Amino acid sequence: MRQRGLEAVRQAVEATPHPDDMPTMAEIEDRTVILSAQHIPIRIYRPHNDSGSSPALVYFHGGGLVMGSVNAFEPLARALAATSGATVISVEYRLAPENPPPAQFDDAYAATSWVAAHTEELGIDAARLAVVGDSAGGTLAAAVALAARDRGGPSLFAQVLMYPGLDKDLTVPSVQELPEAPMLSLIDIEYMHELADGPEHPYTVPARASDLCGLPQAIVATAAADPIRDWGERYAARLRDAGVQTTLTRYPGAYHGFLMRSDATARGRLAVAEIGALMRAKFANPLPF
Repeated sequence: MRQRGLEAVRQAVEATPHPDDMPTMAEIEDRTVILSAQHIPIRIYRPHNDSGSSPALVYFHGGGLVMGSVNAFEPLARALAATSGATVISVEYRLAPENPPPAQFDDAYAATSWVAAHTEELGIDAARLAVVGDSAGGTLAAAVALAARDRGGPSLFAQVLMYPGLDKDLTVPSVQELPEAPMLSLIDIEYMHELADGPEHPYTVPARASDLCGLPQAIVATAAADPIRDWGERYAARLRDAGVQTTLTRYPGAYHGFLMRSDATARGRLAVAEIGALMRAKFANPLPF
């Protein structure tokens, strides 16, 4: 990434064509969350035309906080909507380095709070509102869950963290064992950390939270060939030990980012189907935690 340059990498991500057979949605709507200091674009995917309130996933895309967009990650957003049966609200948060952290967290938390405050208007069930993200989006989903607990809301049903970038510890075994892994190398991680550098903030590195008690139930998915695999698995273990109902699945043979285009591999299709089915089961059998 450093050799190619950020702009070239961004263009490549945006130029990747969508698959021809993306799941059909009953409705796709582009809106803008208008706040006093920021306008945040969102895209809403409704997989069906139910008359009642739908469960919902507020989705944050991956890209190391420095690349990616709602459009580039539309295949995953649609797949999550189709497999979970939930309305998916995909958030176009600001990117670094033009907008240093915590701008990305601020947008993620503000968008989630807005959705929670407008559930009736959006036709979604306030009691079944979850946050979900892949890679850096998983970082944001975990951060929003922490902040929602600490700030007394919004109330979240679950958090779904897919190969999340929850830490900055480059000494973990998976990073040391896989410095030249496909899709994400150690030098790429270091480069993106430099680009997304910002002031100390309580929610930009969720793994640094001292207490994980009282967080919403979690689904954590990791990839065996991902150098940051241990970040997600270590966080899942801490959630479990803090009494948070947690499901952890490591997908063998899979690499970082394999769900961005889950249609491209059998393992990706299985993973998104399992994540969606688990969310569907949880939504159908809600339990207070």
